[in-house]
Order: sequence, then structure tokens, then C-alpha cells
Amino acid sequence: MELEDTLLMMPGPVPVAPRVLRAMSKPMINHRGSEFAAMYDDCREIMADVFKTKNDIFVISGSGSAGMEAAVGCTLGSQDTAVTLENGKFGERFKSIASRYGKVNPVKAEWGHSFDLDEVERKLEEGAKILTLVHNETSAGILNPAKEIGKLTKKHDALFIMDGITSIGGDDVRIDEWGVDIAVTGSQKCIAAPPGLAMVSVSERAFEVMKGMDRMPYYLDLKAYKKSADKESTQTPYTPAVSLFFALQESLHIVKEEGMDARIKRHTTEGAAVRAAMSALGIEMFPQLKGETRYSNTVSAMKAPEGVSGDDIKKDMKKRGIIIAGGQDQLSGKIFRIGNMGNVMPKDIMLTLQQLEVVLMKRGVISELGTGLEAASEVLDTLL
Repeated sequence: MELEDTLLMMPGPVPVAPRVLRAMSKPMINHRGSEFAAMYDDCREIMADVFKTKNDIFVISGSGSAGMEAAVGCTLGSQDTAVTLENGKFGERFKSIASRYGKVNPVKAEWGHSFDLDEVERKLEEGAKILTLVHNETSAGILNPAKEIGKLTKKHDALFIMDGITSIGGDDVRIDEWGVDIAVTGSQKCIAAPPGLAMVSVSERAFEVMKGMDRMPYYLDLKAYKKSADKESTQTPYTPAVSLFFALQESLHIVKEEGMDARIKRHTTEGAAVRAAMSALGIEMFPQLKGETRYSNTVSAMKAPEGVSGDDIKKDMKKRGIIIAGGQDQLSGKIFRIGNMGNVMPKDIMLTLQQLEVVLMKRGVISELGTGLEAASEVLDTLL
């Protein structure tokens, strides 16, 4: 199977539009010159609408994890405490990052299970400088209640740091309304650019906290990013990945052309279509929801059918030219995941589900074809 014919239906990286790939082939420019400054300003202006924020936004040449570490490393001192919320792989990553800079007081839930908000508040009452949350936990296909957690964080005067890496640009994310002090996203997810850039929004309140820090990261110093961005000719403090900035700008233009409301509706509808298909096929969703927690709208996580490994489903789909994801760590083999981030279109959803039905039929899970497709089609038709 040629790589050009492979359909990426995983939770990132995602398919990149040909015009974005072409943008990466532009000649190099002076990253301290006016042309780069204009490009960076353009990106930041569009991202303000994507993030729904009036806060400063910066772009770091590094993956989303670099943005996560910048957020924590610039605000958490060695004697400070972070309340870290964990119900999946990336919540655990936030805890690991925080533990290198200060103390951690984790709120743990089983992967794919909802947090106990009363426990969150109790941990905040014990004292915390920051709280970290993964909004959309792709390892388990669960969308955590950022709005409600933001209220608790504000009530207890802690900084709210949110990983929006797989929700910003594809789901309804309201940075200012939810009181998010530092929000992070990555280029290779809902923005649909190649991997390698982290976009970070930072509130004035967060910058005030940074003034009192006795030690900051070097490359990931957000104050340095602000200082460079505030220059007459907008810059990054260190050499940027110029080709990736070309790609980011083109990807953001695609986002702007579609419009954020339409983009959110498309992602939400496609996620609902996958869930409708799973219900029709008798495949159980993995997340266990309660309260304000929801299924992810950008990646669906399903329990592997009895007698079939999620990894087998993943391998069978790959043979058919479609890349989906399996489970990570303790969920290996127990679940399979289908992403619908970025520029994934309804036809891609239908093709993926059609091939999945064939795989499930050959594995003896279902006895006839078309049931899931029909259910998904009814949902996707609302986009026409």
C-alpha cells in the first residue's frame, strides 16, 4: 500500500492538505525580518479566534509536550504544589512534568472514568499554585469538564493550565470564558498541520505569577516568547522551524475559510456519527461518563469485542489502507480508537466504517454489513 493512499484516522498526526504541503516548500526567509513577522502576526490573529481568547498567543518550535512543559515550568517552583488531574495517558504526563518542577497532589480516576469534582475541590483546598487538566483525553476518548473545573480553580485562586492539544481547533473551547490561564495545543491535531509546533495562550495573571519565579526554563521561557513577540518586528526568541510556520499559516487559513462554528459542528457531528455506528453494531464505547463529562468529539474509543483484540482490529484496518489506533499502556489490546481531527471529512468517516464492518464480519463479530453505515449516514446527513 502506497503511503499516499493511506488514510490516517488516528488521534494525530492527521491528514495534511496538499496546499499545506506545498506551503512547506517555500524558500527560506529571514526569521528576524518583516516577512516572518507578518506571517507570525497573521497566525496569532487567527489563533485568537480559534482559542477564543484575548490573551497573548505564542508558537514554540516543539511538540505539544513542549507547550505543556513551558506552562508548568514557568509557573511551578520547587516548593509549590500542582493539583494534577489524571484519567488517561496525558493526564499522567502532566503529573510527570509537574513532579520535575515542584510538588504534586494528584486527583486520579481510572482511565476513561469521570473525575469526582468534590475531590478536585478538596485537593485545591489543601493549597495549590496551579491545576493541570487534559481537556480531551485521547488515550481514553473522554472529554473532561473544563468549564466546571475552571470555576473551582478560580474559586481557590490557582492558575488553570489546560492541555487543549486535541480539542482546540475542533471542539467548542472557550479559553477566556472558562478562565484558562495557560492553554496549549499542537499543530498536528485539529489544526491539521504537520507535527512540530506548540501553540500556547497565556493570561496576564499567569505572567504576574511568572514574575515571582526564582527559576525558569531556558528554551521554554514564556516571558522570553512574550518579549520577542512584543518587539516592533514580531519574532520568536530562538530560531523557529520556518517551514512549519509556513504550514501552520496555510492550515490556519483553511480553518478561517471554513469558519470555527462550521469546523466545530463538523467535528462534533463526525464524532456522533462514529458513536451511532458503534451503537448499531453492538460495540460498546470505552469511557464511563457521569456529571458534565462527555465523549470526545475528536477521537472515539471503543472496547474491543469479546474474543477479538483491539490490536488485531488495528492491524486488519492497516492492511486495508486505514490507520486507526489501539490502546496505550494497560489498555493495549483492550480498546481501539478512531480519530476524526483536522480535515477529516464525512466521506472519510464512511469509508473507515465500511472497512471496519468488513473487518468485524470477517472476525465473526457481526453477521451482516451496512447497519453501522446506515446509522452514521443519518447523523452525517445533517451536515449536508
